[in-house]
Amino acid sequence: MKGRAGQAPAVAPLMKRDFVELSALVTEELYGLLALAARLKGELKHGLEHPYLRGKTLAMIFQKPSLRTRISFETGMAQLGGHAIYLGPSEIGLGEREAVKDVAHNLSRWVDVIMIRTFAHATCADLAREAAVPVINGLTDLVHPCQLLADLFTLYERFPDLAALKIAFVGDGFNLANTWIEAAELAGFELRVACPSGYEPEPKFLGRLRRNPRARLTHDPAVALRDADVVYTDAWVSMGQEEQAQIRRRDFRSFQVSRKLLKHAKHGALVMHCLPAHRGEEITDEVIDGPSSVVLDQAENRLHAQKALLLWLLKPQMLGRPDTARNTLGQSKPPHELETRGRR
Repeated sequence: MKGRAGQAPAVAPLMKRDFVELSALVTEELYGLLALAARLKGELKHGLEHPYLRGKTLAMIFQKPSLRTRISFETGMAQLGGHAIYLGPSEIGLGEREAVKDVAHNLSRWVDVIMIRTFAHATCADLAREAAVPVINGLTDLVHPCQLLADLFTLYERFPDLAALKIAFVGDGFNLANTWIEAAELAGFELRVACPSGYEPEPKFLGRLRRNPRARLTHDPAVALRDADVVYTDAWVSMGQEEQAQIRRRDFRSFQVSRKLLKHAKHGALVMHCLPAHRGEEITDEVIDGPSSVVLDQAENRLHAQKALLLWLLKPQMLGRPDTARNTLGQSKPPHELETRGRR
């Protein structure tokens, strides 16, 4: 069929996708991203260049500082052939010197994708709603989807069928706990969340946990760890909670992931922590540095998982067809567009 002047009709542009919460994905997309991350990690380890985002630019807005988020996104864009721009709090004054709407509209004229790491989740959601380019949630006080994507990739490298796992989260019912509840819905694994009374996940996520037949909340960490394949913990005092530090250390004392507590989990259960860790508080040195710890693998995998995420947002065809993203083991076929483009 021809349009005006004998020309073919224009193809409607794809609607832009954002990554504000982990539940932005469907299960097939999750496994497609994990397989793509594995492919990119393999290419990097073998010295194969993959400049799939040559000429693309990422704007990184930081209202909360971070070692892993900045380095992994900036390095990832460089390895993909693109460029990343760091924008600290004093450079924008988001919501103070400049309205979120104005920042979103301006950045959309210059860059191809935006990442924001901030406090209020509404700031990230507003930015995504107003921006004409994809927006990535690098962390908010509500959820931390980039961290969970890397965590799930770390597990996927060892257990291709995530649904077979029993995972225990021990600690504060803050943004990481909320996102693990999302992950359990998406991947289908068994989740136990253990936190002190009064520190439960945000009500919306607590309701989702209670509706999930394979998830439960407990105030006893030993119950959560019983026969667990994976034990996950996070800081008791997050950024913005410093005034509560003394009270929190008292309330969380029995939730420390120690060698004694780990005896309730399966022998050799993996230990995970998103970092930074407060050694001697939520986790002991002998555990975080022990043979079951995959903490450094998690940190490394922020790079590979986020590279896959950037490709999904900017070149979604690289993810392959969702219905072929996963076979019966949860493993994915290599995306057909990912071809070797030379050696370093």
